[in-house]
Amino acid sequence: MAGTSEPELVNLDPVATAVVCGVVSMAGLRDFFDASFSTLARTIGVQGITVLSPAFGLYHGSPGETLDLEVGFATDRAVQPGDGVVVGSLPGGRIARLTHFGSFDGLGSSWERLASWMRAQGLPAGEDRWEIYVTQPSPDMDPRDLRTELNWPVAD
Repeated sequence: MAGTSEPELVNLDPVATAVVCGVVSMAGLRDFFDASFSTLARTIGVQGITVLSPAFGLYHGSPGETLDLEVGFATDRAVQPGDGVVVGSLPGGRIARLTHFGSFDGLGSSWERLASWMRAQGLPAGEDRWEIYVTQPSPDMDPRDLRTELNWPVAD
């Protein structure tokens, strides 16, 4: 069943991350994620870094023909840059959040729901936003079982 949780406002601390950065077309998004996660797994494994979160995608600016993004994981310490993996961070502060239940195809409408809620609350949206992929996707799973947390910083 597709749907969303109720939007909420949370306060978060910034989080250190290990990421792969790119500017990617919508058509190349899946391949970018797949290649990035393979690279991240190798680099994090070799360095003995502990992953502290599910995978995320941090999007910079408004989506257009391409997306400027970082794909990665929260980590227990800074990664040593190499093989395309660099140090990153997820922002702290006031964050508007909701959880999307179902296929990635419905994420656009869930982001729009969060944006509408923020406008109704008088909360100015920041430029960046991120998705946390709470449920790890797999080829043989039912897409309705996916859970994705949407996070949008409030511009103060």
